[in-house]
Amino acid sequence: MNIDPVHTDIEPILAATQRWLDEVIIKEQFCPFAKPVRDNKQIHFSVQQQSDIASLLRQVVTECEDLLRNDKIETSLLIYTDAFGDFNDYLDFLEMANELIENAGFEGILQLASFHPDYLFDGAPANCPSHYTNRSPLPMLHILREDSISDALDNFSQPENIPLRNIAHAKTLGEAFFKAYLPTTRK
Repeated sequence: MNIDPVHTDIEPILAATQRWLDEVIIKEQFCPFAKPVRDNKQIHFSVQQQSDIASLLRQVVTECEDLLRNDKIETSLLIYTDAFGDFNDYLDFLEMANELIENAGFEGILQLASFHPDYLFDGAPANCPSHYTNRSPLPMLHILREDSISDALDNFSQPENIPLRNIAHAKTLGEAFFKAYLPTTRK
């Protein structure tokens, strides 16, 4: 069995993630639903320091189960420190995690959103600012409650315009803005 080393200090990882969440996602309103959840301390941050895929997949299930057992937590961010430096490897893992969500009976209850430092939307040019809407300091999976998403969308005027607004806003902010929040903390 491969035992991965554990970082002794996860605080810089959490600080970089929380800074990105506060200054990019919330302040710039890329997710108009994130602020109340953050203000109410309903986000669970889970730093994953292993690189073994089987262990990481088991942790996805554990996080889903924990989220469903705890009504005080609205959403979970799984932050990967030593895995998925390559975006294609991350996409493979995301596909496995989505299949796992379905097979574990969480489909229709929970869903995954994806973030990666090198995020690229399929079909968009490599230099398109839209990629920055899903770029994060480290690879992450965001576990969301589907009923909360539905409730938020029901109370938001024209939610279908959010992606278009985000792309336009990313273009306005420019690459230099995002790069200030996306330094990697990877070893």
